[in-house]
Amino acid sequence: VLLVAAFGLFGYALLKFGFEAAPLLLGFVLGRLMEEKFRLALNMSRGDFWTFFDNWKSALCLMLTAVVIIVAALPSVRRGRDHLFTE
Repeated sequence: VLLVAAFGLFGYALLKFGFEAAPLLLGFVLGRLMEEKFRLALNMSRGDFWTFFDNWKSALCLMLTAVVIIVAALPSVRRGRDHLFTE
């Protein structure tokens, strides 16, 4: 019962602060699997990160992911900079 109450309070706090539930759930479900596969790939390549860029498909996916993260973060950065320079 205490565990359910703790998760209920955690969920209420997330809603109160404006967090979306879907990305958090995806991260919770897929996070462990992605970490295991990442560690396995690094183990197979003996720690060489360039393994992820050897194939053009994986390099393209990694670059597109970086672009999406940057584009998603830009509005927040711009708002912060505009706020600093208006005072």
